[in-house]
Amino acid sequence: MAERFVVIGSNSFSGAHFVAGALESGAEVMGISRSPEPIDAFLAYKWIKHDRFTFQQLDLNRDLDRIEAVIKEYAPPYVVNFSAQGMVAQSWAKPQDWFMTNTVAMVNLHDRLRKFDFLKKFVQASTPEVYGSTSGLVKETAPFNPSTPYAVSKTACDMSLLSFKKAYRFPVAFTRAANVAGPGQALYRIIPKAVLCILTGKKLRLEGGGTSVRAFIHIRDVVAGTLDVCRRGNAGDVYHFSTDKNQSIRSVVEEVVRQMDAKFEDAVEVTPGRLGQDAAYLLDTAKAKAEFGWSAKIPVETIIAETIDWLKKNLTTLRLEPADYVHKE
Repeated sequence: MAERFVVIGSNSFSGAHFVAGALESGAEVMGISRSPEPIDAFLAYKWIKHDRFTFQQLDLNRDLDRIEAVIKEYAPPYVVNFSAQGMVAQSWAKPQDWFMTNTVAMVNLHDRLRKFDFLKKFVQASTPEVYGSTSGLVKETAPFNPSTPYAVSKTACDMSLLSFKKAYRFPVAFTRAANVAGPGQALYRIIPKAVLCILTGKKLRLEGGGTSVRAFIHIRDVVAGTLDVCRRGNAGDVYHFSTDKNQSIRSVVEEVVRQMDAKFEDAVEVTPGRLGQDAAYLLDTAKAKAEFGWSAKIPVETIIAETIDWLKKNLTTLRLEPADYVHKE
């Protein structure tokens, strides 16, 4: 029989790409998300043969009994969670929504899943935001120091999962990835947003001048590492995925501008930084390299080129989609 995965948050950028990667590895996949499937341009698994994929539109905050029932019936060895109320700056406006989805709903889910003896691994897609602003390379053992409601809500979830690991031997492993990017990403993320602004003749608002330092990693590299964690990762452990190239957000935007033959001053407007913005979080990936032989293989220049190509090919439909974040309660 083929491996079986349940992917919670399968409509998300990372979730959809993980579904595609699992299908390409020969697995069967059930996806669960609270919203209907969006247009095909946002769903990487729709770009390949996906007859071994099924989708359930279910909300963790409202449909927990049904989610428990479909997972029990499907009996997957692996459950991977990409579901989260994302966005850092916006989490200050209604922090309770972030805590309900990222903490309370997830704790309720874990309390159901811990009773399933078919579950070999639950992989939680966490975030480097749990470390707060840091200096130097951050190891997986770094202390939690969240600085925004989003980061605190994700930290609380991770801490709860660790308590379940100790109390119930719940087989959880965590991934924390650098700035994930690539074709199919939400249009309000920095690379597709910069591309779309140039294509449509608008100016990109660059918060704080883009001085924050990040490492941009292709989603396919993260998917490869996450599959490794599912199959070979140790329960209770954290795995980092990042590149060795740490650069300012401004330099990434400058590369977008260069590849599109535009002028920076025509394409970009510098605006004040956002509340609680971390200056940097740079991840040490030695553990994933040592245990799995994993490494990031796709450079940021390719990420940008693929994103430009994706947007150009799908511009007719994508320009009808919201270009800014839309909050869902």
